Amino acid sequence: MNALKRNGLGLVAWLAGIVFFLPIAWMALTSFHSESDAATNPPSFAASLTLDGYREFFGSGGGASPWPALANSAVASVASTLLVLVLSLPAAYALSIRPVRKWTDVLFFFLSTKMLPAVAGLLPIYLFAKNTGMLDNIWLLVVLYTSMNLPIAVWMMQSFLAEVPVAVIEAARVDGARLPTILARVVAPIAVPGIAATALICFIFSWNELLFARVLTGVVAETAPVFLTGFITSQGLFLAKVCAASLVISLPVLAAGFAAQDKLVQGLSLGAVK
Repeated sequence: MNALKRNGLGLVAWLAGIVFFLPIAWMALTSFHSESDAATNPPSFAASLTLDGYREFFGSGGGASPWPALANSAVASVASTLLVLVLSLPAAYALSIRPVRKWTDVLFFFLSTKMLPAVAGLLPIYLFAKNTGMLDNIWLLVVLYTSMNLPIAVWMMQSFLAEVPVAVIEAARVDGARLPTILARVVAPIAVPGIAATALICFIFSWNELLFARVLTGVVAETAPVFLTGFITSQGLFLAKVCAASLVISLPVLAAGFAAQDKLVQGLSLGAVK
C-alpha cells in the first residue's frame, strides 16, 4: 500500500513538473522561430529554426543593447538581497531565539505590510523621488526592493532560526561571544539552508519586479523587465523576439534556482518541521 502511495505521489510530481515545464519549453522553441512562423495558429513545430530573435535582443539588428538593463537588474537584485539578509537575520533572532514581548503581533505586523497593494504607495514614492532627484537612480530601487522583501524575509527567517539549538547559543555566550559574533559565527552557519532559501526568493522577487522600475526609471537605471516591455510596440507583439528576450532574462533566476535547489529544499524543510 505504501509503495502504491509513493508511486502515485511520484506520478503526480512528474505530471506537475511537466505542466510547469511546458511553458518554458514552448517559449524556448518559439524563440528560435521567425516572426511569421511564431505567429501561426496552431503553432508549427516543424518550422525552420533561426537566431534572428536573439540577434534582435542583443542589439545586432540595430536595437538597444540589453547589457545595461541586465547589469542594473543584477545590481538591484543582489544588493537588495544582501541588505535584506543583513537586516532580517537580527530581526528574526529577536523574534525566535530571543523573543520580545508580543512577538507574534510583531511578526503578523511584518506580514500584514505585504498585503498593501504596491500601487497604493506608487504616487508618494514617485513624488519623493522626483523632489529628491532620485528618479532614474538604481539605488532607489535597491532601497525599495529591500523594504518590499524585508517583511517576508523576517517571516521566513523566524521559522528557520526557531530550529537553531538554544544550547549552542548559550555556550557561545559563556565563551564571551557578543551578539554580532553569535549571529555571524553560530546562528548563520547553522541556518545556511534557510538563509539560502530566503535569499533566492528575495532575489527572484527583485529580479522580476516591474511596476516601480517602469515608473521610477528611465534610460540610466532601466532594468531587464522594463527593457523587455520595449518589444511590445505600436506595430504589435513580436512573439519570437519576446520569447528570446524572456528566455535570456529568465536564465539568471533559473540558474540560481538550480544552483541552490539542495539548500532550498533543506531550508524549506527546516522551516516546516517543528
